[in-house]
Amino acid sequence: MKLIIHSAWAVLGFALVACAGPGAPVSNVAPGAPGAAPTWSNAEKAGIGTSYEAYDAGGQFSATSPTAPISKVWFSVGEDRITEVMWGLIHEAQIREIRYILVGPDGVMVPDRVSVAPMQREIDGIRHPVPLHMQRLVFEDGATELRAQAVTDPDNQTLISTFQLNSDRDDLRVFAYIDPALANTGTDDHAWKDGAHLYAQDGDAALAIVGSSQPNLARSVGYVGATDMLADILSGVTYDSTGDAPGNVEFMIEMSLSESEPNGGALYFGFGESAEAARAAADASRGKQLRAIVDDYVEGWLGYLDSLEHLPTLRAQATDAGDLASMSAINLKIMEDKTYAGALIASLSNPWGETAPAEQSQTGYKAVWPRDFFQVASAFLALGDAETARAAYRYLPTVQVTEDTPGNSGVTGWFLQKTHVDGEIEWVAVQQDQTAMPIMLGWQLWQAGVLSNAEIAESYRTMLKPAADFLVNGGRPNILWNTAFEASLGYTQQERWEEQEGYSPSTIAAVIAGLVTAADLAERFGETTDAATYLAAADRLEANLEAWMFTTNGDLGNGSYFIRITRNQDPNDKAMLGDNNGRPGLPEDHIIDGGVLELVRYGVRAWDAPSIVDTLKELDGAHEDNLRVRYEFPDDHVGWRRYGNDGYGEDGEAGTNYHEIDGGNTPGQRGRVWPFFSGERAHYEMARLKGLETRFLPNHPEVTSARLQVRRLISSMEAFANDGLSLPEQVWDGVGPNPFGYTLGEGTNSATPLAWTHAEYVKLLRSVAEGAVWDRYSIVEDRYADRPANQSDE
Repeated sequence: MKLIIHSAWAVLGFALVACAGPGAPVSNVAPGAPGAAPTWSNAEKAGIGTSYEAYDAGGQFSATSPTAPISKVWFSVGEDRITEVMWGLIHEAQIREIRYILVGPDGVMVPDRVSVAPMQREIDGIRHPVPLHMQRLVFEDGATELRAQAVTDPDNQTLISTFQLNSDRDDLRVFAYIDPALANTGTDDHAWKDGAHLYAQDGDAALAIVGSSQPNLARSVGYVGATDMLADILSGVTYDSTGDAPGNVEFMIEMSLSESEPNGGALYFGFGESAEAARAAADASRGKQLRAIVDDYVEGWLGYLDSLEHLPTLRAQATDAGDLASMSAINLKIMEDKTYAGALIASLSNPWGETAPAEQSQTGYKAVWPRDFFQVASAFLALGDAETARAAYRYLPTVQVTEDTPGNSGVTGWFLQKTHVDGEIEWVAVQQDQTAMPIMLGWQLWQAGVLSNAEIAESYRTMLKPAADFLVNGGRPNILWNTAFEASLGYTQQERWEEQEGYSPSTIAAVIAGLVTAADLAERFGETTDAATYLAAADRLEANLEAWMFTTNGDLGNGSYFIRITRNQDPNDKAMLGDNNGRPGLPEDHIIDGGVLELVRYGVRAWDAPSIVDTLKELDGAHEDNLRVRYEFPDDHVGWRRYGNDGYGEDGEAGTNYHEIDGGNTPGQRGRVWPFFSGERAHYEMARLKGLETRFLPNHPEVTSARLQVRRLISSMEAFANDGLSLPEQVWDGVGPNPFGYTLGEGTNSATPLAWTHAEYVKLLRSVAEGAVWDRYSIVEDRYADRPANQSDE
């Protein structure tokens, strides 16, 4: 595991100075406003955490919830520090980082090894990981170790960070460094100290910090980058306030190594709309026994795991004894907002965060995309958490475009590209799969008995029918910048990677499944005209899949395969695609996208359809690195990039983060391997296995090979998890310079954990347990199973 710290100990300006004695004067107001330009934190999180909270009788978080009061604090941890801490809505960061610094007679001691792992707790004799991560910093002498953990108080708006120093030495001092980022920005903060407490505030977001003990040790406030804060405090220079000048503020605290807490202690971080409210939260948690808070936190998560009907069965399908299955369930639940029940975000991170500016409020991945949302909601159903799946479905009207959507004067029924959890609009491109998937989810939940006939009937009328009508009829959105595009059947403004316009196999797979399930609901509720319209539209798309998107004279391999996307209905015209995140566009027949396997997953094409089999040969082909998709990893693991010529990743020539150079795209950017493709491929292999089992005996070599391939892909997904059992968006594929020191198959600084990846893993385990693709759509498969491929109605 690489050191997430990289050279950050030096970057933040903590010189390796010798410990100077006291005696320098104390200044009142810190100099250097407004401080350095702020950024977010590294997005390669080892783990995330929050208190488990239960819904009330109406499926909401409220004062009548069994776990009330509701704690609305979230945090993430790197290997050696707490990174972003959120309070309020799930995207509202209030702290950028918290970390402990060990100082000896010769200056700052740099860790020789750092690691993090979730603690294990037992339920009925089975040990499960819980979101209580132990961070261990081992220093060069081998006999000195600093351990840290973080939890939230389930009864207060408080984060607690604890540390323990294990050493025989008596010449060491421990300091805590805190970088607030209140109101979801790194600017406009004020900081001060008053008695035992430290404070920071930006508008109606306030932070109060207090230690577990109150010795007369040094504490100081300042501006990030303005001075060497540690050198100042070691020299006896401290500051009481940042005065009237707002900026990028910071704190430094010398921690007591008290006899009551041998070589250890805790910091309490309270949040509120005022300094007084934040102090009350911190003091309330500090007044409780720390052990009781930790036990309450852990018991909440153990109770949640114990409530998941299918988790034991899913764990039994894993190759890692089930640890990743349990942590996947927890991570998915953590990534739900606690003001808007069912609001499921993509990741608790800002991609490439340490080079992402933080002057303006931004959500990063802490936002709602209906596509990711669909994957996660269906994973909750796979786990046996019907309550969260139902809450998620009931949330969806929040992000559907209606006549009342602010700023909209165009067509309605489609689902917004990206929003805050409260529905605030962020991005407004039309992505037709994101409009089809809520229909698919509703049908799935209705079939499972999670939604009653009455609820799905009302939902069909108010939400699903408008969505299906939009898929069929299209039209022009007229919202914010999006006024020129006009949607039509199967033609999307953006495919599932949010980059290209046209006809895409993965998008159309979802549209077909959405229309067929909408037709089933329409027929059930007596809307026979609607049903006929939706089926006719689905049939037209299905009949033209190969005619519109399957090239027969491509430049790869034998020339026959589904292409990623085409802007017309001619896959053989070698039309140019647009740029991909700065990477120059190429002819459309150069690019293959693994999303084509959604056609098999949803039942639109059989696993052995000639067009699918031909495409798989090129998807796995040994092409040049820019066009290559499939990559091998140690221990026989395998993964895939999104598509050839992908530019969503680090610069593969300069070795810089995404958007690091002048905040924009560069031609050398390279998208890496995405672990959830190992799950999508495994779902294809499950379909193949089921088909082979109808033809051959169980011990036939082809059946055995398919079964082993599924196991290999489960193991591959597990291998891509980090030591904190978090699954990333992208992993290092070994191509290009590697200044960050990634090991092959390690998560990059894109986004970890990614909810979609955890959801795919959960659903894969459920599919293996069921012996077939669990989230297939039987009515889609039944309709198209016997239809010949390569047939067009035009």
